[in-house]
Amino acid sequence: MLTVPEAARLAERDPETIRRWIRSGRLPARKVGTQHVIEESDLDAMLAREELPIPESWGAPMTRKPLPSVVAILRSQRAGH
Repeated sequence: MLTVPEAARLAERDPETIRRWIRSGRLPARKVGTQHVIEESDLDAMLAREELPIPESWGAPMTRKPLPSVVAILRSQRAGH
């Protein structure tokens, strides 16, 4: 079980982003006292959904893998500065 700040660190996101995901229902969480707790497997599944699917009309790429998330690439590049 992860708290919101722990999940934010693992996901390399702001804690408020994690809270928004919880409020919108995109990330399942339970409330223990005043804190939300998140299963690590639910966080992993949420992050995996950030990959962009390839539209059928484009055909399949040679690698047969989903396209990388441009947002994730930009975040990783900015984190290095």
